[in-house]
Amino acid sequence: MVGFFFRDIFLRHLEGYPHVESPARLEAIIDRVKAGKVAGSVKFIEPGPASDEDIELVHDKSYVSKVLELEVKDHVVLDWGDTVATPASIEAARYAAGAGIDAVKMVLSGNIDSAFCAVRPPGHHAERNRAMGFCIFNNIAIAARHLIENEGLDRVAIVDWDVHHGNGTESIFEDEGRVFYISLHQYPHYPGTGSADDVGSGAGAGYTLNIPMPAGSGNLEYLAAFTERIVPALERFEPQFILISAGFDGHGADPLSGMLLTSTAFERMTEIIVDVAGR
Repeated sequence: MVGFFFRDIFLRHLEGYPHVESPARLEAIIDRVKAGKVAGSVKFIEPGPASDEDIELVHDKSYVSKVLELEVKDHVVLDWGDTVATPASIEAARYAAGAGIDAVKMVLSGNIDSAFCAVRPPGHHAERNRAMGFCIFNNIAIAARHLIENEGLDRVAIVDWDVHHGNGTESIFEDEGRVFYISLHQYPHYPGTGSADDVGSGAGAGYTLNIPMPAGSGNLEYLAAFTERIVPALERFEPQFILISAGFDGHGADPLSGMLLTSTAFERMTEIIVDVAGR
C-alpha cells in the first residue's frame, strides 16, 4: 500500500497569484491518481504539521522564527524574487514539512509500504537560513534529519532527480556522513551548483554524488546513469531508508528545462529505487 500524503492547504499556496509553481500541478496529480490504475493501492492520508522543533532540525532558529511570524495579507517575496508567500503559504509550508515526517514514520511502522508526498511549497532549494527557488522549508532534509535524530537510523539516502540541482539539500548534508545525497540534474542550469567535483566535505566527504546531465538528455541517458552510477552507489552505502526528491520538470513537455524525459522514465526510475530499497 502506498500512502498518498495530501491536504487542501497545499492548493492554497500562491492561490490567485500568477506563478509557474501553481496549484494546477497538484490538481493534475490527484486527478490522475484517483482515475488511474493505481487508485486501489493508494491510501490517501492528511498529514499533520511539523513543529517548530521539527523544522529547526534543519533550519536556523532565527530563520524559522522569521518565516513563521510573517503576517501575509497579499503576498511577500522571501528571497530576491522567485520565492513568494501568499496568505496560506506559511501554514502550507509547515504541513509540507510535516508530510515528510508523517510519511517516514508510517513506513517505519509498517502501516504503509511506501509513500508519495504531494505537497507545496517544494523544498530542495531551501538552505539552512534562507528561502530560494520557490522553496521555503527543505521538506526532504527535515524528513531525513528526523530519521537520524528521532528514529535512530544512521544511513539515509536521498535521490534527487529534479531537473535543477538541490543546492539546499546538498549544503545541509555536505559534511554529514549519515546522509548520502545523490543528484542527477541538467547542468549547467539554475541554480548553478551541482558540479561532479562536489562530493561533500569533512565527515561527509564521499557522501555526495552529483551527476550533471547535458541539456537534451532523455530516457536512455537517465536510465543509464541509474544503472551504472546510482544503483552501485546505493548498494555500497546500504541505506536503511531511501527518500526521493521527485521533481518531474525534466519531462520533455516542461518549458523551463531542456530535458527530454517521458513518463516512462519516471516510472522506471521509481521501480529501480523501490527494488533497491527492498533488498
